[in-house]
Amino acid sequence: MNLSQLETLLTISKTMSFRKAGELLNLTQPAVSAQIKSLEDEFKTVLIDRNQPVTLTDSGKLFLEHAEQILNTVDNLKQKLADLNQVPQGHIVLGTTTSIAIQILPRILSYFQDQFPLIKTTILSMSSSQIVAQIENGTVDIGIGYLLEKSPSLVSSILYYDTFELVVSPEHPLAQYSHATMDMLKDVPLIMLSPDTVGRRFADEVFRKHNIHPHVVMDLSSSEEVKRMVELNLGAAIVSKLTISNELKRGTIKFVQIRELETAHPVGVMYRSGRYLNSAMQQFLNDLKGMPENQFVSSE
Repeated sequence: MNLSQLETLLTISKTMSFRKAGELLNLTQPAVSAQIKSLEDEFKTVLIDRNQPVTLTDSGKLFLEHAEQILNTVDNLKQKLADLNQVPQGHIVLGTTTSIAIQILPRILSYFQDQFPLIKTTILSMSSSQIVAQIENGTVDIGIGYLLEKSPSLVSSILYYDTFELVVSPEHPLAQYSHATMDMLKDVPLIMLSPDTVGRRFADEVFRKHNIHPHVVMDLSSSEEVKRMVELNLGAAIVSKLTISNELKRGTIKFVQIRELETAHPVGVMYRSGRYLNSAMQQFLNDLKGMPENQFVSSE
């Protein structure tokens, strides 16, 4: 058994095709077949059902679990050996919300990559709940998002606090008020974040507590989309206060304070507990945690 055979099995499990696996690995289809046949002969079992579409047998699924562990161990070893050079280097996969990816990360990464050109970053945009799941399954190295319930599988650190506010167009009837009540929202058309976001779940909870059935006219996946619709006066919205600074300065939207929404939500950085932190991750975490809170102007 060798590592290339394990990588081939892993690639087949993802592509469900000998041909596609060969293309990704720069191998001919016979070479791919030969590697899998060699594994099956060595371990005296059938790993792959070759009927279309290609699937793993029960033995193949068990074998794959251990193959992934072996490959991860080898990757960690390579990174630890590279770290002996004392030069921060490596690859970081960041998971964050859309607004953070748009507003916060460009400034952070611009400085970071100037200082550490050997560190490469990949950014995946998703909701805060998805960030947690992706960290736990190893798809994401470091996440930045709302800190949800404490999890023993995660290490987290608060970066700043956020609140959600009611925002409207200057032409909206509610724009004449600096303060409003929840009852005033009963019949107001609302543009809301999608149900899988922290902001939407929080807003829905507040509405339930006040026995209000909101008149939702639009569900959108990010604060950026919501703000554009509010600017067009298509409805009011409840979004992160820290995402609206530019629009407030331009006067394209106005926020109306509602006491029931004044709840602080921690936003922070998180990674999987017990995992090896390569020099790239350590440097990024140190720089991120060292930033003053007023440097963060965004959220989900």
